[in-house]
Amino acid sequence: MNRQIRISPVRVIAADGAQLGIMEVDAALSAAVEQGLDLVEVAPLARPPVVRIMDYGKYKFEMAKQARQAKKKQHVILLKEVKYRPGIETHDFDTKTRHAREFLQDGNKVKVTLMFRGRQIAHPELGRAVVARVATALADVSKIETDARLEGKALTMILTPK
Repeated sequence: MNRQIRISPVRVIAADGAQLGIMEVDAALSAAVEQGLDLVEVAPLARPPVVRIMDYGKYKFEMAKQARQAKKKQHVILLKEVKYRPGIETHDFDTKTRHAREFLQDGNKVKVTLMFRGRQIAHPELGRAVVARVATALADVSKIETDARLEGKALTMILTPK
């Protein structure tokens, strides 16, 4: 910006977008000062480098404003976790599955974790049955991103919204 531009000559673009041509940095800077604006390098890798006459403070403000607007509109996908046990009762299963359904409908991913305690790990087929039941119960609102796999004493599966 302004005196920090070292390479000369440069291609100059006016504040209204018209091309002023190729000129020395000092001449471009004097033209910018004459209008009460700044000389900003916009394409440093081009040959010759491209500079623009603009109000740099206003430009930075507009860019920050656009970034805030974009941030408002974005939806961050979170990974929510729902934990089950191999011997889970029907009511508990339904409640946890309802919570997982709400998370999926909000647009979040759901990590289904089935925790084994003690000797329960000797029967992983019981855990796989519970995880399969969850997958079928939520099949209308989700698809399986990562299939159920055993990691230590936990069986995990990740579901994403459809």
